[in-house]
Amino acid sequence: MSERIKVYQQVLSEIQRLIKEAGYLPGDKLPSERQLSVQLDAARSSVREALRAIELLGIIETRQGEGTYLRDYQTYHAVELLASFVLQDSQTQEELQQAIKVLEKHVLSVDSISDQQLQRLIEILDDPSLSKEEKRHRFFLVFFKANGNHLLFKMWRLMQDFSEYVEQADYPDQYYYDMVKKYKENN
Repeated sequence: MSERIKVYQQVLSEIQRLIKEAGYLPGDKLPSERQLSVQLDAARSSVREALRAIELLGIIETRQGEGTYLRDYQTYHAVELLASFVLQDSQTQEELQQAIKVLEKHVLSVDSISDQQLQRLIEILDDPSLSKEEKRHRFFLVFFKANGNHLLFKMWRLMQDFSEYVEQADYPDQYYYDMVKKYKENN
């Protein structure tokens, strides 16, 4: 059994490498199971298992009679599946909210933001069509871009996606206005 898992994991890595090296884009058709089996020198059953795992994550889709296609990957496919298992207890939900706030406080520590970014923050706060969640997301997005750390941004986005499945603690409106005021004074 462990040997089979190793083969399946190797095939999964090879398919990932193939997708990257071949430059496949969303909508592109991938080679068939048979072609992948020959190309990767792996059993078709291992290729099939690897493809199913990738499909579960929403990275590819199989169209009956047409083949397998690369999807426009959205994190919510994986998050929706994982959230139902990971976020069952209240302690994990609280820790998720704490982790989000740690990342948000970190990006708020940037020394300065551009006048254009400052204007964008004001537009976000003054937009009555945005929900409270949308305002928060867009507000912090400006700071994550100003911070420039793409990994922190990806972690925050993933945590934000997870937090859609739990009740969220939010900042009061004044908090956002105080942040804008602070950066106005620094500019």
